[in-house]
Amino acid sequence: MTTQPRYFDVIDATWPASNTQQIGGFLVRDGRDADGASGGKRVSAASQTGAQFDPADIDAVEAAQRAMDQTPLFMIRGGDTALDSALAARGYRVIDPVVLYGAPIDALVGDPPPKVSTFCIWGPLAIQRDIWAAGGIGPARMAIMERAGAPKTSILGRMKDHPAGTAFVAIHDGIAMVHAMEVLPEQRRQGWGRYAMRRAAIWAREHGATEMALLCVKDNTAANGLYSSIGMVPVGEYHYRSLEGGE
Repeated sequence: MTTQPRYFDVIDATWPASNTQQIGGFLVRDGRDADGASGGKRVSAASQTGAQFDPADIDAVEAAQRAMDQTPLFMIRGGDTALDSALAARGYRVIDPVVLYGAPIDALVGDPPPKVSTFCIWGPLAIQRDIWAAGGIGPARMAIMERAGAPKTSILGRMKDHPAGTAFVAIHDGIAMVHAMEVLPEQRRQGWGRYAMRRAAIWAREHGATEMALLCVKDNTAANGLYSSIGMVPVGEYHYRSLEGGE
């Protein structure tokens, strides 16, 4: 499935690397925070920027990534078949195939969520940081949220008078992208994910967005089921290739 380039522009703008550099036919991302901790694959992978690439550029990208104490890692988008084959021949393996979902904002708004179930807050409260941390979203990823440009917000959730979950939302080019949705284990299967998406859509429409998007790894059956059930549809996909097994 070929993904429209504008979606990848939205990903980079709403979940930005700390620095980028162009090396030949590739954009190389540096996802480290101020303390040198990695912000994850999405802000650390190199991606092809042109229709063609020079195999020597791959060597240069690998050298740059190793200089950042990073395992060589590439994002393979729809249409990057030559790069995919070249990396496979070098011993890179596929990790984390991802589905990109999209939908018109108006299709997601619906009725407002129940009172006190969702709140839009920026900056995030300590309880949200705790929920994210419990899900593996620590300071390096929090730094990504801080780097993202406005408009942006976080969603705090409550169910049964207790914290339920949190998510991050930012807008670029009329598309609101939801990142880092985390629901506490004891609050799952209670419907909070639907409420969070509805609140995010309401906030995004109020801030001029006309479309909602998000990313989900293919093997997350529950999350993929949620997004499909609320009317979001696949609009693209990508996967990573890692030389030494990933981060």
